[in-house]
Amino acid sequence: MIGQLIGIGMGPGDPELITVKAYRVLKESPVIAYPKKRMGEKSYALSIAETYINPLEKEMLGLVFPMTRDREQLEREWERTVEAVWQRLSQGKNVAFVTEGDPLLYSTFIHMSRRMQELHPQVAISSVPGISSINGAASRLNLPLADGDEQIAIVPATEDRQAMRKALTEHDAVVFLKVAKVLDLIIDLLEELNLSDKAMVVSKVTSDQEMVWKNVAELKGQKPGYLTLMVVRK
Repeated sequence: MIGQLIGIGMGPGDPELITVKAYRVLKESPVIAYPKKRMGEKSYALSIAETYINPLEKEMLGLVFPMTRDREQLEREWERTVEAVWQRLSQGKNVAFVTEGDPLLYSTFIHMSRRMQELHPQVAISSVPGISSINGAASRLNLPLADGDEQIAIVPATEDRQAMRKALTEHDAVVFLKVAKVLDLIIDLLEELNLSDKAMVVSKVTSDQEMVWKNVAELKGQKPGYLTLMVVRK
């Protein structure tokens, strides 16, 4: 028997925002895998999951996914992490891979499942959906994202000014993910399009570390954390 690989969405930060199914799978899985950027670093997804599990009763498998564009290093690290998970699966153990938000929306689990299918196609892979930071932000800000025939764009923020401008001009609402690294560029675009008063920023939404900015101009020159998004609603 080969164990199953199950991606579990842990929601945006508030431990109460996980599903009943996510809770059950966490309890039933003997191995809890979690992503982190470097050795010794605390995992955001794990900090949510720890509300419901006792690490002393589980095998806790920390997987390092380095933030680098070096393709050779990435391939090496991905293969290493996939093989670490496979080692447990080949023993017949189910592995629950926890991830913040939803496991199939801009998640590390997407890459994990793809590589596992490539290297070990016999593994059964499934997921438990979770509340994304997008939904969490809409709730926290009390801001409807779309209604009727309105269109919404979910856009990873980049330095491509023209693409960011196009997203703003062609949609009724835009959610810029991981916006911190290009915040000044986006704020300049908002000012150019007279949309500054239509934007809000939130970091680690719904968690006990949450921060909200309703005046985005005050963020110019600042560097909020990695888990920061901006909602622009015309």
